[in-house]
Amino acid sequence: MKAQLESIVEQMYRAGIRFDDALREFQKAFVLMVLQQKKGNQCKAADQLGMHRNTLRRTITDLQIDVNSVREARHCLAPSRVSAGSLRKMA
Repeated sequence: MKAQLESIVEQMYRAGIRFDDALREFQKAFVLMVLQQKKGNQCKAADQLGMHRNTLRRTITDLQIDVNSVREARHCLAPSRVSAGSLRKMA
């Protein structure tokens, strides 16, 4: 993992990305990943990130993360539920 991170840092450095921009992108990706894993639940995501829910909410606002898109993506990716009875009717 360390080698992958170093590779990304090198790519960003060579591309001329400033430290503050790189840090912002890392934070945004990290927070988004946790929010997706916690299915948009900010309380659970904040706990996983080791911060208070209000701090996460402020971070989400600062990073301009659209929490609704995380929730909508969850609904789009959820498998459809088909009952055994409806499967028999289809057959």
